[in-house]
Parts: sequence; structure tokens; C-alpha cells
Amino acid sequence: MANRLRNRSTDCGRLVEEETETIVEMITWFTDIVNGLEALGKTYKESEKVMKILMSLPSKWHTKVTTIQEAKDLTKLPMEELIGSLMRYEINLTKKLQ
Repeated sequence: MANRLRNRSTDCGRLVEEETETIVEMITWFTDIVNGLEALGKTYKESEKVMKILMSLPSKWHTKVTTIQEAKDLTKLPMEELIGSLMRYEINLTKKLQ
């Protein structure tokens, strides 16, 4: 059990979005890891999950990450609000690239 917890914790710590991965895919992957860790007894505060997601985004997201960090209290930012904001930004990025 200790090895499984360590492996999943490592996966969560190395969370890095692939350039071709959508926010929904990334959040699904992240949620699967966190749920697996919780099943093994490891828990994360909401603010820790928010920070892990923000830190994992690739450089093309730097502007959005900075905006969120400056405009929001990350210790109180709900995951749903973060995900919604990232999804809207992703849609706008996609439109700009077309």
C-alpha cells in the first residue's frame, strides 16, 4: 500500500498537461489520480489541488495562470470555478488559432 501511495503521489506531483491535451482530459486524469490517492488514505486540500493544476499548465497558459493568481484568493478558489475559467480560456485560444 505504501508503494501505491508513493507512486500515485509522484504522478500527481508530476502533473503536466500535454500540449495536445484538453482541459477536460487533463482534469479527468487529475481527478482519477486524486481519487486513487484518497482511496489509499492521502488527501489534498482544495487549494492544493488548485495550485497543482495551475502549476501543471504549459507555457501557452502562462497569461491565464498569472491573471488567476493575481485576481483570485487561491486558498478560497473552488475547483469548479477554476475549471470553468480554464475551459473558457481554452475555447478562446482555440478560436484565435483558427
